Amino acid sequence: MLKPPYSRYSRIYTYHIDGRDIPAIDDPDLIGAWVEDGKTIIIFHKPKTNLVEKLCKRYNCRLFYQADIDYNDWEMGHEVVPFSIGPLTVAPVWNRDPADIRIDPSVVFGNGFHPSTRLCLETLISYHSVLDPEFTGLDLGCGTGLLSIGLARLGASSVVAVDYNSLACEVTEQNARYNNVQQIIQVRQIDLRKELPDTGVDVIVANLHPGLLIDLFNSPLFWQAKLYILSGFMPNEEEHLLAALPDQPPAFLNRYSMDKWRAWVLGNL
Repeated sequence: MLKPPYSRYSRIYTYHIDGRDIPAIDDPDLIGAWVEDGKTIIIFHKPKTNLVEKLCKRYNCRLFYQADIDYNDWEMGHEVVPFSIGPLTVAPVWNRDPADIRIDPSVVFGNGFHPSTRLCLETLISYHSVLDPEFTGLDLGCGTGLLSIGLARLGASSVVAVDYNSLACEVTEQNARYNNVQQIIQVRQIDLRKELPDTGVDVIVANLHPGLLIDLFNSPLFWQAKLYILSGFMPNEEEHLLAALPDQPPAFLNRYSMDKWRAWVLGNL
């Protein structure tokens, strides 16, 4: 996340460590860290090879990969610039033009400026009017929290934002505060392969890896909502997703495209 003295991202320096027992790092150049599959990923604004090697020696870990990357090449090279969809304008926190939603895109998967996230937001704007006033939402794979904040801006009375990535949860909480919707959005760190939050909501937005979507499709507990907006996949993955739908799924209402990404809308309206 952005913390003083930093107000935007330029280059980012990533370190992948084989180990998960490294404690919190107190360094002014730290962007964030998280644990994934028994490995720790640490990202800084400046090179920190010496620091990371000392940590590895102290905690008996191994640095197996490192890279420095231009921030505009992070998230598949999509530039982080303001955009408008329907009535909403989204901008990064360092942009001073008027915006309805302002976020720190950070370095988590699916930052708010990625096409699949925009596609979900566009679909939310198209469908939120069919929901009850002060509807409830569930954002699975919340990333930066953009979709949770979008739900709040569109009238949701409560939103649960879920991510397995601890940094994504921190970024979502911070972005909720930036946009004064922290009273509406509850953030939870959950491994969706092991646990599902309450799905008895008006709308579920799931912008996830296709393999995880298939796991969710196979759980009867997933199919408790009125409306589903599903994304995070490309055309060559749709056949496998269709085959994974239950025998009596909610009605297939629509299919949208943006760049190479797809979104489905299912529901019982």
